[in-house]
Amino acid sequence: MNSRHLFLFGGSPPFSKKLGKKFADIAIRGEGKVAILFLERDGWEKYMPKYTSVLKDNGIDEFVYLPLSPKPNYNTLKVLTSCTGIIIGGGETELYRSYIVDTRIGELIKELYQQGVPVAGFSAGALIIPANCVIPPIDNSQNKHLFLKGLGLIKDCVISVHYTKWEEEENLKAALIKLNATIGYGIDDEAALYFVNESVLETGKFHKFENVR
Repeated sequence: MNSRHLFLFGGSPPFSKKLGKKFADIAIRGEGKVAILFLERDGWEKYMPKYTSVLKDNGIDEFVYLPLSPKPNYNTLKVLTSCTGIIIGGGETELYRSYIVDTRIGELIKELYQQGVPVAGFSAGALIIPANCVIPPIDNSQNKHLFLKGLGLIKDCVISVHYTKWEEEENLKAALIKLNATIGYGIDDEAALYFVNESVLETGKFHKFENVR
């Protein structure tokens, strides 16, 4: 059985050198074909090197750019199935969640993850990964704490991104209590968490809180 690999970044790309090499080494065991799931906007092509640069330095030379939409077409699903690495970008968290969680795209991500395909999420892409997607007031149109269903690649924890920049300590602690989760992770902009088989290997600067039940 293949090990499962998850990379959660607290801010925007690029990958750190260490985790970029780790992600590339795992992805390249297959065909070295990495999908980038993102919200399409003007100038997106110029932004993609932020995701790809470190991976290219470590031997990945095939990338597929898959803009998210409410109804992904057959070709998008087919291409995603063939990928050996998946990146979920940053941006509007509510839209990422809407387009991935409880959709065929999300089902494929979970299937591939279980098969050992590494998954990386940056900012919004990291927030939708746990079973509970917690979106702070600063990051949504309703300006309140949102508690939504997440993708479910990891369970019994709460993730907070841009931790220091967004002053997320109180929000993270409140979410931990509300959801009765075991652990809360606050990830700073330049930091990341690397999980193997849903167990975290502590990497970079992050903040950890445990729920005393």
